[in-house]
Amino acid sequence: MELLVDITALRYFVEVARKEGFTRASESLHVTQPAISKMVKALEEELGTPLLERERRRVRLTDAGRIVFERAQGVLDALRLIEEEVVEHAGLRRGRLRIGIPPIVGVVFFPTLLAAFHRAYPGITLEVREEGSHQIESLVMGGELDTGAIVLPTDEKAFGTMPFVHDELRAALHESHPLSSRRTLSLRELQDTPFVLYRPEFALHDHIIDACRRSGFMPTIVSESSHWDFIVAAVAANLGVALLPTTICQKLDRKVRAIRLTEPIPWNVAMIWRRDRHVSPATRAWLDLARRRLLVGEKGPAGIAPRARAQSGT
Repeated sequence: MELLVDITALRYFVEVARKEGFTRASESLHVTQPAISKMVKALEEELGTPLLERERRRVRLTDAGRIVFERAQGVLDALRLIEEEVVEHAGLRRGRLRIGIPPIVGVVFFPTLLAAFHRAYPGITLEVREEGSHQIESLVMGGELDTGAIVLPTDEKAFGTMPFVHDELRAALHESHPLSSRRTLSLRELQDTPFVLYRPEFALHDHIIDACRRSGFMPTIVSESSHWDFIVAAVAANLGVALLPTTICQKLDRKVRAIRLTEPIPWNVAMIWRRDRHVSPATRAWLDLARRRLLVGEKGPAGIAPRARAQSGT
């Protein structure tokens, strides 16, 4: 039997399987749900077997679906590699680059870098996703992102890394807080103050909780957010204390004071990519530009010296 499998249908099927539903796949692919459903149904008819068990709120792979899903990812990766190598041969005149950036990192380091990349390679479409570090690691590992910025540490056996900033967290307090006039303070001294944190999918959430535990207490969390500017506004409204990088403390509301901790909590950031996969020409161009812009030994936006050493893997 000769199969005539539509590559678009294969791509849609893989995304439905990854997202475990047609609605989420539709949102990810920016394609209508009926169009995706029609293509996946046509793929099942071509193969002569159901690939998905359709339930009310989600879908599950059948045994045949698991086989197709595993093989399809290899087919799509091979096609992507062909496209990337052709693009490289054409001098990066077209293609795409998928980058993951945590909000707290993106606002400081990436606007000018993204603009410089677009000027250098106007034919490369930039797809930027704002996510927490944990989600970015997952998306890079799953092949949904080419590269991303994350808060270290990470699994350096799985990812190549390019550290580009070394910073530390400071306590951001409302000016009326009893400790706001201090030059330094210990984390333990904040145990009676409510904390305003990033949401759990952001690496800073776990870093701060772990640091508090090491200091002998569990913080009282009054609010969690995905946005650094909301966290700063919450502190400015005297809701609680936030621990923020020195980089962000440069942008604080005048009602907020940033105080250095006697037991520094590091905030080290790196670009990552998968070690075991071909690094696309567009990704290499991005990393090369980032090295030139961020690892030249100059002071960063907050006066923090970037780490000038990239780990192998490109």
